[in-house]
Amino acid sequence: MRKLSVFLVFAFTITLLAFTPDGKEVKTLQIGEQAPRIDLNLKSTKGEETMVRTMMGGKGLLVVFSCNTCPFVVAWEDRYNELYDLAKANGIEMVLVNSNEAKRAGEDSPKEMEKHAKKLDYKAPYLIDENSALANAWGAKTTPHVYLFDASFRLRYEGAIDDNYKSKDEVTATYLKNALENLAKGEKIDPANTKALGCSIKRVG
Repeated sequence: MRKLSVFLVFAFTITLLAFTPDGKEVKTLQIGEQAPRIDLNLKSTKGEETMVRTMMGGKGLLVVFSCNTCPFVVAWEDRYNELYDLAKANGIEMVLVNSNEAKRAGEDSPKEMEKHAKKLDYKAPYLIDENSALANAWGAKTTPHVYLFDASFRLRYEGAIDDNYKSKDEVTATYLKNALENLAKGEKIDPANTKALGCSIKRVG
């Protein structure tokens, strides 16, 4: 357990700064900003290609940058289907996006993504972000990293799922759950930002 804890701390600390292959620092979208690159096409593990702007639900869109093997994802993904159900119940669509381009020939290959989605019985579509294009455009840095947009594609919540990746039974602050419900009701989301805790997105470069 101690070794895992040390690894997780290290994995988080290296994600404080992220850079594109050309050396530009990845800057995360700010609350209230309009999402760029919504014309981008992403292919799902089922082979279907979808444009980002068509993913929007009646009241919003929840995007979780994820992957197959990061310990933080493994610890948190038992909550993915619950979040999907909650989002759908509130008129919000949810998708999972894998931007680990540097691992596309290995652990995060389309084939491995498909196997992982089936194993975990993901309800949300699991999408391939080629060349980390969407992650770069939105400034996603970690897996997981949550982005919640309103129906106008303006960012309303960004950061973590909740305050306890180790156990959903010991969560005391349900950041994303609250954000989903408040967005649907048109109420203020507070906090609108939390620290995205996870492994760095593996960009090519």
